[in-house]
Amino acid sequence: MTVHRKIRILLADDSAVMRSLLRMVLDPQPELEIVAAAADGVEAVAAFDRLHPDLVLLDIDMPRMNGLEALSALRSRDLRVPVIMCSTLTRHGARITLEALARGATDYVPKPSAQQNIRDGVATLTRDLVPKILALCAAQSVSSESALPILPVPPTPPAASALAPRLVVVGVSTGGPAALQALLPQLPASFPLPILIVQHMPRLFTGLLASRLDSLCSLRVREAASGVRPEPGFIHVACGDWHLEIGRDFRLHLNQNAPEHFCRPSVDVLFRSAALACSGRLLAIVLTGMGTDGLAGCRAVRAAGGAIFVQDAATSLIWGMPGAVASAGLADQVLPLSAIPGEMIRFAGAARPSQAEALAV
Repeated sequence: MTVHRKIRILLADDSAVMRSLLRMVLDPQPELEIVAAAADGVEAVAAFDRLHPDLVLLDIDMPRMNGLEALSALRSRDLRVPVIMCSTLTRHGARITLEALARGATDYVPKPSAQQNIRDGVATLTRDLVPKILALCAAQSVSSESALPILPVPPTPPAASALAPRLVVVGVSTGGPAALQALLPQLPASFPLPILIVQHMPRLFTGLLASRLDSLCSLRVREAASGVRPEPGFIHVACGDWHLEIGRDFRLHLNQNAPEHFCRPSVDVLFRSAALACSGRLLAIVLTGMGTDGLAGCRAVRAAGGAIFVQDAATSLIWGMPGAVASAGLADQVLPLSAIPGEMIRFAGAARPSQAEALAV
């Protein structure tokens, strides 16, 4: 009988209340074990050196050594151990969390709001945090080659449609900010198709993410707004807590319909609408993320005649979303992240300048 070792967790938070709340969430989980609870970054780094945990939960605002400083110290010791930032849902917390993700944090989880009682706070963290820990540590415990099927990559890009492509849509979740930060700056200002992105993030985060990407990209990056007609040269990031769709009028529409896959915005919602609006003249890209959001949307894209690229297992933080699409046989290409910008440019080459300009009219 095989005995599986528990996932050993180091948590660091200067709030005794938050440490207690995390214990209430993690202690009942049979797969998880808290090996130390530090009150600041100095204690966290010392405990890390002593215990070598499998995963670290790291607060942002702590005395003596804050979360960003502790993250840098941890990454100087170990580049692979998953580090999840615990962030308050404030503009300051969101900004620092995005900075932490850029500096090597693996993921983040919002802290329960001050309005939530203990029972609701435990329920929220159990829903948001525990699946991330299990998925991240599963990804770390085995190599991509042994854990996931090796899928053939077509030797050539999909055949160009008789009609020029109109749009690129992107779906991404866990590991997304780092993936987007690596991918989007590689696209030139002359890229001839508008790009719409669903990144699973709360409302405060998505505007800051758009601003950060805008500072790094040749293309202009904006948070999506209803009524806007997407044009070449622009990237629109879906607002947190709002589904993003593109209508047959080729304008953006936001709504707060029920979440899909517990997500709002949902990749499936965007992809389905794009398949209809573009009559298949689009490219759908699924990047790193947990779960299967995007799978049903890719079925709609494929049925409409669109093309689909997914990030490969080796370069995905979590090969859930892209893996589901690839395993369903829907992907035209399964690509390392570094190869995706070039293939996007190649695909978009069918959008001749005169046609691309017509999209903005």
